[in-house]
Amino acid sequence: MPGWVMAGCTGLAGGLAVARDPGARRARALMRQGRDARWVPAAGGMLRTLFEGRREWLCAPVAALLAALGDSVLPLLAGAVAIPLVRRWQRRRARRRGREQATDAVMSLCGAVVGELRAGREPGEALLAAARGAGALGAAESAVLAAARFGGDVPGALRQAASGPGLDGLAGMAACWRVAVDGGAGLAAGLARLESALRGERRRRDELRAQLAGAWSTVAVLALLPVMGLGLGAALGADPLRVLLHSPGGLVCLATGGLLEAAGLVWATRIVRAAEA
Repeated sequence: MPGWVMAGCTGLAGGLAVARDPGARRARALMRQGRDARWVPAAGGMLRTLFEGRREWLCAPVAALLAALGDSVLPLLAGAVAIPLVRRWQRRRARRRGREQATDAVMSLCGAVVGELRAGREPGEALLAAARGAGALGAAESAVLAAARFGGDVPGALRQAASGPGLDGLAGMAACWRVAVDGGAGLAAGLARLESALRGERRRRDELRAQLAGAWSTVAVLALLPVMGLGLGAALGADPLRVLLHSPGGLVCLATGGLLEAAGLVWATRIVRAAEA
């Protein structure tokens, strides 16, 4: 037998022996998991970097995939329509989150000023110490701090700052400041009551959000039902994308179902938002 044949047989036998060895298989599995563990976070980080602040563009690859699976341009058109709608929804959500954060910052500012006043500071000094870096005064922070530092019209500056989104509590703070200056009432007591009121409002908002979580879940299920139907049809071998995108009856069903789905989502969302308001 030639030498190269013997060497090949020996290598094959060694490979089979290694394949039968549980330790070798475990080692290969660990190496594969290590490679996956390195690649998965890297891919996730790349996607986060690519779509950071532009998450609405995730509709584009989804639409391209559906267009490739269905061999039609209609999913691309739907994706182009979905991008501005998703961007609008994200901006509305960001504005609501910003208002809530501003309200919480005003509540924290009231508590900090109360603490500084009870520590023996003057009202202007207490406001300067509490508002520095708090971000609770919005765009009018410089005007409020200047009024507090140089003895200006602090209530007027606070009322001007209260016009910002989520900063309505600053109007109450200005009223407490005005009463304390004109009538000699305790500023710390007034701000403490204002903080308690803002905290109670936040607690009611959280409770209402918890109660409406089920309603929002219903809206989400309503939005996902057509996708689940398409997946079920594909699992049964019905090829729903081909039927919907390449037949007259399917196109009619697609247009009618899309309009009904949009109307249902708008109706359900308005009901839940009315309950929130």
